[in-house]
Amino acid sequence: MTDGREAAPTRRRVLIAEDEALIRLDLREMLIEEGYDVVGEAGDGEAALRLAEQLRPDLVILDIKMPIMDGLTAAENIAGSRLAPVVILTAFSQRDLVERARAAGAMAYLVKPFQKSDLVPAIEIAAARFAEMTALESEVASLADRLETRKLVERAKGALMTTYSMTEPQAFRWIQRTAMDHRMTMRDVADRIIAETAAEPEANS
Repeated sequence: MTDGREAAPTRRRVLIAEDEALIRLDLREMLIEEGYDVVGEAGDGEAALRLAEQLRPDLVILDIKMPIMDGLTAAENIAGSRLAPVVILTAFSQRDLVERARAAGAMAYLVKPFQKSDLVPAIEIAAARFAEMTALESEVASLADRLETRKLVERAKGALMTTYSMTEPQAFRWIQRTAMDHRMTMRDVADRIIAETAAEPEANS
């Protein structure tokens, strides 16, 4: 039974934070051309965090170097509060900061100068990883179990991608859907996939 509401629109709502106005304008145009809704813009990390809390966008794009609060600190707050997936903008000279960005909770990054063709994959990877993370967290309470479950799910995804030529998001959705259909945990499904794919080469030898 439905509640009478229309299905949510498929266009992702994006918040941009970049202190250089020309880059921000360029990014906005690229996003709109690719079918995204730009719901907010900020010139510093503090404003970005405030807007993320207010607007609850589907994704936040953050430049690393910004005044008041830098992009890494903003990313840490946004990702830590599970407000939205984060894509970090970085220059070639900042490649050493990519690991810090990952540690801060960024799901993907774009290296400047970037092309429009780089934008969509980064956004979709970030959104897919964020969805995985929140799904796993809702299933597993303790941090230790969550890390172990994540490792097993990663292995199971790899097995599905190799055996059935699935993409990473397809493999995760298959695991998630199978768990729901059979009332199992994703960890149990992952265990079964790993066991079955390991057994297949032996059966064929």
